[in-house]
Formats: sequence, structure tokens, C-alpha cells
Amino acid sequence: MDINFNINEDHNKLLLSDLKHKLSQVKLGGGEKRIAKLHESGKMTARERIDYLLDEDKNSIEIGAFVGDDMYQEHGGCPSGGVVVKMGYIRGTQCIVVANDATVKAGAWFPITAKKNLRAQEIAMENRLPIIYLVDSAGVYLPLQDEIFPDKEHFGRIFRNNAIMSSMGITQIAAVMGSCVAGGAYLPIMSDEALIVDKTGSIFLAGSYLVKAAIGESIDNETLGGATTHCEISGVTDYKAKDDADALNTIKNIVDKIGSFNQAGYNRIKTIKPALDPKEIYGILPKARSEQYDMMEIIKRLVDNSEFEEYKAGYGQTIITGYARIDGWAVGIVANQRKVVKTKKGEMQFGGVIYSDSADKSTRFIANCNQKKIPLVFIQDVTGFMVGSKSEHGGIIKDGAKMVNAVSNSVVPKFTVIVGNSYGAGNYAMCGKAYDPRLIFAWPSAELAVMGGSQAAKVLLQIEASSLKAKGEVLTPEKEAELFDKIKARYDKQVSPYYAASRLWTDAIIDPLDTRTWISMGIEAANHAPIEKPFNLGVIQV
Repeated sequence: MDINFNINEDHNKLLLSDLKHKLSQVKLGGGEKRIAKLHESGKMTARERIDYLLDEDKNSIEIGAFVGDDMYQEHGGCPSGGVVVKMGYIRGTQCIVVANDATVKAGAWFPITAKKNLRAQEIAMENRLPIIYLVDSAGVYLPLQDEIFPDKEHFGRIFRNNAIMSSMGITQIAAVMGSCVAGGAYLPIMSDEALIVDKTGSIFLAGSYLVKAAIGESIDNETLGGATTHCEISGVTDYKAKDDADALNTIKNIVDKIGSFNQAGYNRIKTIKPALDPKEIYGILPKARSEQYDMMEIIKRLVDNSEFEEYKAGYGQTIITGYARIDGWAVGIVANQRKVVKTKKGEMQFGGVIYSDSADKSTRFIANCNQKKIPLVFIQDVTGFMVGSKSEHGGIIKDGAKMVNAVSNSVVPKFTVIVGNSYGAGNYAMCGKAYDPRLIFAWPSAELAVMGGSQAAKVLLQIEASSLKAKGEVLTPEKEAELFDKIKARYDKQVSPYYAASRLWTDAIIDPLDTRTWISMGIEAANHAPIEKPFNLGVIQV
């Protein structure tokens, strides 16, 4: 191994260590004192409930662990958006589990909480997966109610999705394990089956204080909407549980009886581990995002037996396309090549840039995968499309549009891994969040933005300098350097993978070694949902 490999390895392992530290902090939710208080009341935490529910001997993945990271600080923060979402297995059945974290503002819904819940429902709907709600929430966080209440993608969309999923035949089970108030009370009752925990669970449109203020009736919350009331008088809930564990055991027993599903039919054989050591990814991936490297070396450490059947190897070389297997599943891979390549015409092409020929090749390959019913995996390390007169005259916009069209209209499931840069229109063409990947996740080395920090800072500095000049102010070299550093620091914070993950632009930041698990579980989930429409590119310019 050369010195650069060691430098890269040290850098990427430090990023991984930072990721693990941040995850350990996130998992504390509202803090150890609130966790202790929850335990004193006889309740499990959201994460303990999910861990108890999911099969221990099978993999699980967490969606949106960093949602809300460094947001709402003026309101005390909102770790994980106040809700934990995992994909895993219950008695062997793959499910999505959504659990309110009562240690974070009593499980109240922030705007980002709604977005995360909607993402969980989206995954369930796309993949026809059963979804389990573990409810323990004080309802909408009132100081921010105007950002969560009335719009299309706000709180009300949750209940609309409950109804849509029911009509689609997707199993929904809700357990009320704490508060469930106001509009939130509709979620468990719009599920197929609802459980409630005795003495700790309660459901009502208005609590006892509001009832007293509104109609003058004096009543305690347990009599108003406790387990006995709803299981024996109102008939709102279907099962009364004595404690959290009892409720979760009941859910396991219900899920255990769910029938089989119609498979989409994606090809899978026995898995073979990569022949090349995946841990070498840490040394291959450069420390600096501007450095060149061979993406093929990354791919060979992700795919079964390190075998890759490359499609159009000598054409459009700044994007690698080809067939492989990941954990036994057949996949089509579209990846940005990050090394400088030389074309047959003797021209040099920059790594990480999409040229007309690479866009053209990708369009054809995506169509082939749709024809063969092969899921697509996009591996992003892209700075954008090639610019300049030669590219414009050569029709880069037209070829880029064809690629975007193919990604948009693809009917096979798509999965996006951001390993490095994800800049500008390159993010779009390589199946960014706007193009409905079933799962989209990043490595700690990822950066998401319109352009890189230095380039953006230079552009913003020019704008700022012109503005100051118009006001008659002189920008000295010292002040210019200070302003550049200030702008770049602000921009660098925004390109961080944690900034993207906090806003749910990605589903997670993961250890590169977990990539195979994420893709495998994603394809297994997608296999629950047969393709319902043919692949059609529509109108394109050729």
C-alpha cells in the first residue's frame, strides 16, 4: 500500500469515528434524565420498543437518524425529529416501524417530524410493506403549528396516507403506548388494528383540561380516554395490553399471521462476499474531494465475488455502467468514474464530469435494465455536466435531458449511494432525492450542493465585492480573504452530509461497509411490489 492509501484510510476512519460518535449522541434522544423518567413510569424508550419488536438475528436499517440535527435550537432541538424509523423483520416479515420518542418534547410533532413520518409511509407504500406505529406523542408542537398544520405535505397528509394504504391492502398496526391526542388520535384508528397499553396509553380529541374549558365537564384523562374506556366502552381500540412488552408481543403475534405477497420477481441467487476486501474502500476513497481515483476499485469491493460485467466499457468512460450482484440480487450499476480518461479520439475527459457520450450510454443502459427487470444502483461522485462551447455545440443539454428522462421514467426500483460529490444537475441525472430512489444514503465523505465550497465561495465573493464597491467601500486583500473564509465556512457547513441528512435529503449516513446490507434490504422490500406500468421514455430528442 502506498502512502496515499494510508492517508486516505486514516481520514475516512476518522470520519467514520465521528459518525459513530454522533449516532451515539442521537440515540440518547432527549437525554439520559428523560430516559430515566420514562423507565420510572414503566415505559420503554422508542428505540427499546423497536429493538424488542424486531427479530434479533436479522439485519435492520434506520431511516433518518440525523433528521433534525442542529435544527430548532431555539426550541431546545429535535434529535432524530422526535421519531425513530427502522426497516427490519418481525417474525421473519419485513416491516417499517415508526416510534414516537417521548423523551423529545413529549413526542410532539415538529415540521421535520411530519416529513420523516411521511417518508416512512412513502417507503411502506412504494414497497407494499406492513407498517407499525408505536404512538407516544403530545401532538403538534404548537409554537411551530403554522409550519406543520395546513399544507399538502403537513400533518394531515399522514391520515390521508393511512386511508390510501388501507385501500392498497398494506397492513397497518398501531399501538398507543402513551399520549395520543387531538388530530393525532386518528392515526391509530385509521390503522387496521389498534392496541392500547393500560394506564399509560390514552386517546382523546381533547384532554380533560380542554374539555373542562370547552364544555364545563370535569373528568380525568383515564376515564376520558384510557384503555378500559376504549376497549370496553367506545370500541375504538381492539386490544388492551398490560404493559409495553405485552403490546409488542401482541403485535408480533399479529404480524406472524400475515399471508404471503405477490413478488415483483427480481433475480436472486446465493450470495457471495466480495473477493476483494471491502475495508480497502477506506484507503481508496481520497481525502480531498477534488482528487482522482478509479471508481471501479470501489465497485469491485461492493459486489458479489468482485465480479462486474461492464457495459460499453470503451464508450462514455466518465460513467461506468454494468451488471453485477449484491448479496445475491442482480443489479445494474451506474457510477461516476472519478479518474481522468482518454477517449479513442485522443481527447482527455475529467473524472466525475458527465459528458454527452456518458449520458447517452447511461440512458441506453437504464432502458436495458428496465427491459430486463433489473434494479438500478446509482453510485454518485459527480461534479456536474461538462460545460463550454464544445459541449454546448455537441448537444450536452439534449443528451443530459435524455438521461434525466430515463431516470425519471424508470419503473424498476432505484437506489442511490452518495460516496463523494453530488453537485448540481449531476445530482439529478444520477438519481438524487427528487427522482424517487427507494432508498438514498450517503457515506461520511459525501457532499451535496449546487457546486463545491471553493467555487461557490468565489462566486459569492464576487457578488459581495460588487455590492460593496457600489456602496463606495474599498475591499482590501486582507478583508477579501477574511470575507472569502467566512463565506466558505458557511457554505461548507451546508454541503456536509449531516446538513443533508438533517433535512431528509438522504435517508441516512452509513459506514461504507453497510452499503451491501442497505441495497439488499431495499431490493427485498421492493420485491413486495410488482411493477404496475411499462417503461416508456416519452418524447426525447435523439
